[in-house]
Amino acid sequence: MIMTTPKKKVLLKIIILGDSAVGKTAILQKFVSGQFIEQHKATIGADFSTKEIAVDDKLVTLQMWDTAGQERFASLGHAFYRGADACILVYDITNEQSFKNIEQWRNNFLDNAAPDDPKTFPFLLLGNKSDLQDQRAVQPADGQRLANTYTMEFRETSALTGNNIEPAIRAIATTAAARDTAPIFSEDVMEQLDRGKKVDLAHPEPAQGQACPCSLI
Repeated sequence: MIMTTPKKKVLLKIIILGDSAVGKTAILQKFVSGQFIEQHKATIGADFSTKEIAVDDKLVTLQMWDTAGQERFASLGHAFYRGADACILVYDITNEQSFKNIEQWRNNFLDNAAPDDPKTFPFLLLGNKSDLQDQRAVQPADGQRLANTYTMEFRETSALTGNNIEPAIRAIATTAAARDTAPIFSEDVMEQLDRGKKVDLAHPEPAQGQACPCSLI
């Protein structure tokens, strides 16, 4: 009988930021369920969805927080951003202003999340709605230039077709899971999450020998 080594259980909190109507919720739903939801209500405050993926020797549960793009919710940032392991910044390639606002979203995140090393914190920049080429207002080179400036991963995506969403999120998850600060949890905590039980992730029971640096609720 061949014995397999259990995968490490990793839980990552990923924040998705960007202006209203750039497609944050659509990207998340396409990644989690494979479905494109054309009509949906604007996100109020923040909500999250989870998906489990295998990354190298780790079984990674992504807790992805979909945040409102409206200015009136900006004050909620600290509560939602704290303990984040990665951040996805989204703009609409047909909306130049949404691209111009990316730096502000990035700075707001860093101010509120206060990561130990902002220069190496994992960011993913997504230029969404790549299926609308005839309405393009932001060129791929502009997105890549901004990403290079701040050492971010960059992809153009389409929530409609699903283009680049899976590989882009998998890439940022791989980077975040490889960091020393990635929280590795015990089987008991992960089983509770799998059953949908509410767990105080600010004070979970970490795996033996692991400190839990995260605070997810």
